[in-house]
Amino acid sequence: MHDLDFEKLVEDYYTGLYRFALSLSGRTEEACDLTQQTFYRWASKGHQLRDKTKVKSWLFTTLHREFLISKRRQSRFPHVNVDLVEHELPNITPSMVNKVDGGLMMEMLLQVDELYRAPLTLFYCRENSYQEIAEILSIPVGTVMSRLSRGKAQLRRILEVQVAGSSSKIITLNQNYPHKKQTHG
Repeated sequence: MHDLDFEKLVEDYYTGLYRFALSLSGRTEEACDLTQQTFYRWASKGHQLRDKTKVKSWLFTTLHREFLISKRRQSRFPHVNVDLVEHELPNITPSMVNKVDGGLMMEMLLQVDELYRAPLTLFYCRENSYQEIAEILSIPVGTVMSRLSRGKAQLRRILEVQVAGSSSKIITLNQNYPHKKQTHG
């Protein structure tokens, strides 16, 4: 596997792995750690991968396993998070305001049961196939489809609660821009 360039792998997969880690953990620090640990594993064991076409699956599977290991460790050794770092929070710039909807969606995704969150994220955010998700999570394809279905139902209920509690209405594109009848002649 010496002909796969490590820097190129990081360039190609870092963002996707980080977003997957963030969707699993819900914390930026943990997502960074998981992503870094995944690339560390690649640096130390990636040469053992025989099929170069499986690099993406290997990386996502490794990240998912690292997440599960960290969850087990956290349950044995709980960590108390202190939220007294307000002065360290970044300033919000106008360009960041455009990304609020993505943040809201991520919050809702974090409310989905962990069992369904990983398949949902891999399918919708990372655009993995059922087969790729099955390989990454080490579960049968049928289980992937079942978890996606249940996860979508949960996400739909969470969205309905969010919309019901919101003072604003969701307006479809057609309602914003009504189509005029075109006449020929």
